[in-house]
Amino acid sequence: MKVVAYQQTLSINEAQSLVDVQLPDPVATGRDVLVSVRAVSVNPVDAKIRMRVAPEKGEYKVLGFDAVGVVKAVGDSVSLFKPGDEVYYAGDMTRQGSNAELQLVDERIVGFKPKTSSDAEAAALPLTAITAWEVLFDRLQVPRDEAGKGKQLLIIGAAGGVGSMMIQLAKAMTQMTVIATASRAESQQWVKSLGADRVIDHSVGLRDALLQEGDSTNISHIVSLMHTDQHFEAIAEVIEPQGKFALIDDPAMPLDIMLLKRKSVSLHWEL
Repeated sequence: MKVVAYQQTLSINEAQSLVDVQLPDPVATGRDVLVSVRAVSVNPVDAKIRMRVAPEKGEYKVLGFDAVGVVKAVGDSVSLFKPGDEVYYAGDMTRQGSNAELQLVDERIVGFKPKTSSDAEAAALPLTAITAWEVLFDRLQVPRDEAGKGKQLLIIGAAGGVGSMMIQLAKAMTQMTVIATASRAESQQWVKSLGADRVIDHSVGLRDALLQEGDSTNISHIVSLMHTDQHFEAIAEVIEPQGKFALIDDPAMPLDIMLLKRKSVSLHWEL
């Protein structure tokens, strides 16, 4: 099978940073399904892995999390899928990725491809959607009933992949007011189109931007998707007592989590 892979961690400008190579076709055993890949997406984590994770000497590392494809074969313990099923999934970073003609993936992290989505549309969903879902409902335990009325969810850096999914999930499944931050006019229009109740420009300073919009302090739930170190002091200031704060990025500077103590704020990190 043809794959896009690398053997050493190089700058993306280097010719050998990603190469087209032929590898043996994998064989499905146990609970693995063998998927003939039809569409993939590229995520920031792909770049991070390429820069940080070197394969064993002489081996190739295949990147790629999200994939859409058709089940070609199944292992002897598979019970959820059969050959011919159209599937999608976010893969497993400990295994070879989706930038390949064929991929092995454990059936327990696979779902049936949405029938109303194209291959490309469906391939854009898994990793961003599961990250957004886990942040909202597993980490922050955002209320999904009338208990959310009157509460505010602030999403910092909301125009990216995870933020785009988070806005839609929050609007569809909660009764919270969603405040999204975005700095460019195009990004602001984008998050509005996804359903954000209010949009602010974080580039002018998060606290000031919130105050310009009126009474936006005492926010019960805050998610930071980018530049958390730049916004952390403001986050600690505007979040309400016993609020919940989550982040997914890698801050460039250590966070002073003591700032959260006086309000008994809980901190949640999503990988």
